Amino acid sequence: MQRRHFIRLSGTALGALLLTRRSAAAGFSASAPAPHDLIAPPSAVRVGLDGGPATLTASASGVCQLDGITVRLLEEHDAMRVIVESPAQPLHFVRLEWDLSVAGGVVLADEWERTYGDESFRPAQSGKKMPWYCIHHYGEETVCFGVRTGCRSLCYWQGGGPVLSLTMDTRSGGVGIVMGDRPLTAADIVVMKGKEGESVFSAARRFCGLMCAAPRLPRQPVYGINDWYYAYGNNNPDLILRQTALMTELATDTGNRPFSVVDAGWASYSPYHPGDGGWNDDFSRPNEKFKDMSKLAADIRKLGMRPGLWMRPLCASYNDSALLLLPAIPGRDDPKYPVLDPTIGENLARIRHNIGLYRQWGYEMVKHDYTSFDIFGKWGSQMDDDMTATRWRFHDNTRTTAEIILGLYESIREAAGDMYLIGCNTLSHLSAGLFELCRIGDDTSGKEWARTRKMGVNTLGFRMIQHNTFYAADGDCVGVTQDVPWDKTRQWMQLVARAGTPLFISAQPDVVGAEQKTMIRECFSLAAKPLPVGEPLDWLTNPQPARWRLDGKIMEFDWG
Repeated sequence: MQRRHFIRLSGTALGALLLTRRSAAAGFSASAPAPHDLIAPPSAVRVGLDGGPATLTASASGVCQLDGITVRLLEEHDAMRVIVESPAQPLHFVRLEWDLSVAGGVVLADEWERTYGDESFRPAQSGKKMPWYCIHHYGEETVCFGVRTGCRSLCYWQGGGPVLSLTMDTRSGGVGIVMGDRPLTAADIVVMKGKEGESVFSAARRFCGLMCAAPRLPRQPVYGINDWYYAYGNNNPDLILRQTALMTELATDTGNRPFSVVDAGWASYSPYHPGDGGWNDDFSRPNEKFKDMSKLAADIRKLGMRPGLWMRPLCASYNDSALLLLPAIPGRDDPKYPVLDPTIGENLARIRHNIGLYRQWGYEMVKHDYTSFDIFGKWGSQMDDDMTATRWRFHDNTRTTAEIILGLYESIREAAGDMYLIGCNTLSHLSAGLFELCRIGDDTSGKEWARTRKMGVNTLGFRMIQHNTFYAADGDCVGVTQDVPWDKTRQWMQLVARAGTPLFISAQPDVVGAEQKTMIRECFSLAAKPLPVGEPLDWLTNPQPARWRLDGKIMEFDWG
């Protein structure tokens, strides 16, 4: 385990017990630049096998072994790298445990994919899974635990009791991975202690930068329009072009033009689901309403906006061979909604073809959706007990689910070329570095303000730390409709625009009057240029932050 690289310090504070600085005594020059914090050796290393969990034994060299299974913990690039080998036995997980508690103070955890309106700082709950990272705040001290983005396992922390643990889920679907002779780098663990006097928000953003060293960001701020929250799939070219013509007049920045995103409803329908925009039969063919997607892209561009397009990568055709499909599991067991298996080369080739086709049609941005739900059979809000059903497997179960999802995302990225990508319902930690934008929360609404307040405001407040550190964080659309009070919509629009995040407005054309036009013009002007990242000032105590620092000014909102 190379314990000389992980020196435990004396003291009672969590930061002193768990974190350490490398020193000259550990073989590093005292004149070298200040190194990163490092995590101390775990008190136990366990693995999950078909027969249940087992505890590994550390040898004199620090390597942990059991029945041919080996776990090595190495210092690599200012992190603890976890490398596992299990040539003969299917491996379900690797778990590291420390005899430490985060029961005092409050913690902020991430979510597997997008958030669902319930993020907040709260006391650690024993056994509750905290995906990807955990930010612990107690008194004046902030300590952060996490794994680097792009890891090859699905990772979560647990605390609240006497033990802090990190579990790296190495399953392939619902069964243990059969990795053969290859070693698996399950995760790179990074930890960080906040600086004296540093705000929790500043420390958390700095930590996100440690977890993602190379985010892929848009060349310019992204903003524009989307038809979903007034059309809800019942769209058509005339409606989209009418909205585009109306809104392009309100975008005055000629150096950074807005996007007009064609959302669900354009692709050919499945015979089982005629008129269902969210489930389509073939994403390489438009339906009868749209007919010519190249012409629509050209028409949007002529009106002064940049065309964007929504799609669902893993949506299979109703007549696809069962050999191409993922097996039925709870949540994914209706044969009229077949899902492609992303480990089959033919399926990845189809997805790459579709993405490349959109580029040929002239679209400059693609929003791809539902990959998390289609793979796991669950929304992120349903993954507390387990991410997916047990005892099912991909066609290829020699790779972890995380590796398979990364392979899918990398295929989409490769095919997209220089088009922007928005990941929606994608795993956040695996999206970072690959997609320019990520939809960070569940749907807002063009029908009820309460849903936008819950999903939009909460999400923006607690994932602002990921904005421009993982990707450009898209808090979802501002729905300007007759069903949502304008005084609330106006405030939500102001927050998104002034926070420096992507702004997409979904405006019902006949609801946009003089007052709405004035506000949209102002917010488009703000959204078109880089702004300082908005900071929620009351996020430690308010799950729907109302007091914000935006472009150097303090603003307060009444969310109702």
